[in-house]
Amino acid sequence: MDSILQCMRCRKTYPIDQVIYACESCGGLLDVAHDLDALKRTVTRATFDSRLGTLDAPYNSGVWRYKELIAPYLRDDQIISRPEGNTNLYNVPKLAKWAGVERLYLKHEGENPTGSFKDRGMTGGVTQARLLGMTRVACASTGNTSASLAAYAAWSGMQGIVLMQNKQIAQGKLSQSIAYGATCIRVDGDFDKNLELVKELSATADIYMLNSINPFRLEGQKSIMFEAVQQLRWNAPDWIVVPGGNLGNSSSFGKALWEMRELGLIDRLPRLAIIQAEGANPLYRAYLTEFEDYQPVHAETIATAIKIGNPVNYPKAVRALEWTSGVVEQVTDQQTMEAKALIDAQGIGCEPASGCTLAGIKKLVEGGIIAPNETVVGLLTGHVLKDPDVTIAYHEDAIPDIHPVHPNRIFTADASIGSIVAILNGDANSVTHL
Repeated sequence: MDSILQCMRCRKTYPIDQVIYACESCGGLLDVAHDLDALKRTVTRATFDSRLGTLDAPYNSGVWRYKELIAPYLRDDQIISRPEGNTNLYNVPKLAKWAGVERLYLKHEGENPTGSFKDRGMTGGVTQARLLGMTRVACASTGNTSASLAAYAAWSGMQGIVLMQNKQIAQGKLSQSIAYGATCIRVDGDFDKNLELVKELSATADIYMLNSINPFRLEGQKSIMFEAVQQLRWNAPDWIVVPGGNLGNSSSFGKALWEMRELGLIDRLPRLAIIQAEGANPLYRAYLTEFEDYQPVHAETIATAIKIGNPVNYPKAVRALEWTSGVVEQVTDQQTMEAKALIDAQGIGCEPASGCTLAGIKKLVEGGIIAPNETVVGLLTGHVLKDPDVTIAYHEDAIPDIHPVHPNRIFTADASIGSIVAILNGDANSVTHL
């Protein structure tokens, strides 16, 4: 099965085993392009349904179940997998009512091995690194990518290298990178600066870059859409809603949906909605100009996972929006944290960036973009324990300019039954609920 690297701008092609991150002719982003005509003759819904529940590697992975659509050129024994994927799609009627829609499903990527969707991309990227003979892999990260890279590097016997900014790194994410044995370097610069440094590092040393500019990362992340649609029994929803930071997920989702339609796995394309934080919103600003004017921004948001002012996958995200007649919206940190608190209170839990999904859905319904009778699938990007300090600070009303709508505060009691009963009898209604 032939696969190639292809520039999305000038269409120049490169062999799949070339170490390259951008087109040598025009600097455009690269796609991993598969032979879809050949796949049409060999891949059906039944191909993937037959693998559900298997205990055999690599098809027990929620990424490699779709191997033909991710990397058909690989042998099974070349794949590095934890395994990952197989995350739940939650039907959440109470949250649907709050957002104003009849049918809402939340795909929780925080249930991956290291607690975020990054594991889906990392299994693809690290597998490619091994195929290329690499022994060192590196990334710039706001947290989730570094945790995933560190784990997969350790699992594969490679050295993991992480560049991160020297402030506003969630401790839950940093602790993972350290625990998994990566070489962690704090740099006096934001994510965008660190990404520049990783690019330079990969160009001057024998180190493979695993940020989402790497097209093999995005191939793994496509599986989120494959799995969500399969969980809906191959019925495409009306909307896919996703937080937007470096725009890797948005880009991969567009490619996945387009490929599924081309292969006849779905009969129509859902619309894509990308939700950005108000303080990190370069895609949203460009969207308002119909993408005529794109300007990076200085990113500031409590949602550290999407605190990115110059997203590397901007062109691919625009393409995904064009393919799906998609939209872009922004939400405030206050709206994000309120939505996160509601998701948490359902016993699901998520990192702050995931709150953008639910907050964005509500805003799009109120704006008449999403109709109340449409089916919506929203993405939760990371586990609730990725940023526990923010969760506690929110409920204690300790975050400047953000105030809890239904705080679930921590009580203090004397070491007596009477004191505890008094709290239970007098303050039971203070628990966050819908």
